[in-house]
Amino acid sequence: MSKNRDRKECPCSGEKSSQGVTRRQFITNMGVGAVAAASFGNLAAGQEAHAAVIKSGEALKINLKINGHAYRLLVEPRWSLLHVLRNELGFTETKASCERGECGACTVLIDSIPRYACMTLAVEAEGQEITTLEGLMHGEALGAVQQAFVEHDALQCGYCTPGQIMSVEGLLRKNPDPSLDEIKNGVSGNLCRCGAYVNIFKAAKRAAELKRGGSS
Repeated sequence: MSKNRDRKECPCSGEKSSQGVTRRQFITNMGVGAVAAASFGNLAAGQEAHAAVIKSGEALKINLKINGHAYRLLVEPRWSLLHVLRNELGFTETKASCERGECGACTVLIDSIPRYACMTLAVEAEGQEITTLEGLMHGEALGAVQQAFVEHDALQCGYCTPGQIMSVEGLLRKNPDPSLDEIKNGVSGNLCRCGAYVNIFKAAKRAAELKRGGSS
């Protein structure tokens, strides 16, 4: 009888064991099993995340103060202030353009500070004073900044104009008599593709005069 007949073959040798499985096959099979388990785990996690996203769409009750008036409404947590102003409340002078915080067309004032409405969640603005272009009117009369833009023809296509006006308004609330450089910095977050910047700067200076009660 051979001395090797009763020897158990080691699975680490690369040779077949009594069950006919090599070390390489064993590792391969274990690897496949691990990948399958991980894939199942990722799928389950993905399903849970999807369920969480759907659940988070439930409406919330919030109170917004816009142009001196209170509004109580239901919003989804993901809704931007831009969406709520335009599509839920009808403040369409707040323009939707890039919707990623690059152009400034949607600029509004939040507690007198210019902010991009597209980059602000509606729920973030609760409890703060929101001012849109409509809020600068005095009944049917134009506000000082609006009047100055008309006087100096500070627009061409006009799409960026509401955001430009709101930025100038915010600047003048903070600094009633800005220099040219301060005006340029104040509207630097607003893009005018028509290139009406020279007249926009003149309009800002004129608006400062009008706000101070000047007539020149």
